[in-house]
Amino acid sequence: MHRFLLHNGEIRDTSEKLVSPGQVGLLNGWGVFSTLRVKEGVLFAWERHYARMKKDAERMRIPFPGDADAFHAALLELVRANHARDSTLRVVIVRNKGGPYEGHGIDRPFDLIAFTKDLTQWGDGVRLAVKTRARLSGADFSGTKILSWSMNLTWLEEAQSLGMDEMLLLDDRGFVSECTSANIFIVEGNRVWTPPLSCGCLPGVTRAVILEELHVPETPIGEREITLQELSAADDVFITSSTRDLLPVKEVDGKPMKQNGQVRKRLLEAFAEYMESYVAARRTGGSIPRQEI
Repeated sequence: MHRFLLHNGEIRDTSEKLVSPGQVGLLNGWGVFSTLRVKEGVLFAWERHYARMKKDAERMRIPFPGDADAFHAALLELVRANHARDSTLRVVIVRNKGGPYEGHGIDRPFDLIAFTKDLTQWGDGVRLAVKTRARLSGADFSGTKILSWSMNLTWLEEAQSLGMDEMLLLDDRGFVSECTSANIFIVEGNRVWTPPLSCGCLPGVTRAVILEELHVPETPIGEREITLQELSAADDVFITSSTRDLLPVKEVDGKPMKQNGQVRKRLLEAFAEYMESYVAARRTGGSIPRQEI
């Protein structure tokens, strides 16, 4: 974590004591968050991150900043304060009031907290362990990105204790869902597939960009349910996230994966072009691909 953080519109030192146990969201995981890629001082795909956080906050009855432009400007102030032009940014909205354990003297309905850190070097691929029945396909809050993240961290540590890098999570019906902090794709011939949201996976921003914005000739991209057997037999497997882009999977549950990476390479090139065009448009004030907010 870099030296400064954003706390309710103010740039503060990370050593300062700024939160209270009476904020109900801190002790109950009652909040939403997102992790953004900062590229050349630009918050990549900001509109998508904001829209997803707002939607999840509404589902979880969490008050949320209504002014997207002011929100965006505050995050850029943090980026400038930390000289974090190429970095990872984590932003959190914590609900402060409600429930039986609300503290005294808390006036704000929510806290907005954000920090930056150096980019993680993920290497040239990942090895996945497998966890069954880890996602609920039909639950009310499936696919909601909330602060209650300890299960994912526990599964990640479990995978690492097995000598793996990440945990591949299956849903309650046995279909592939996602990893603890990444979506997953398979390649079959020239076709690219990712699990639908009905499998309990998060609607990742990189996932959405690949599905909705990338148009690679003779490379159809879509959603369908995927079994572990189909994943193991795929021509290529890769995971995606805001900080990983498209990262190949080398091994699943001890079995080496095929890495016929030509399709992934074309997708990665298209994704890099999309990111560059987004950054250029943001820096010049031009028209950018955007989701309504």
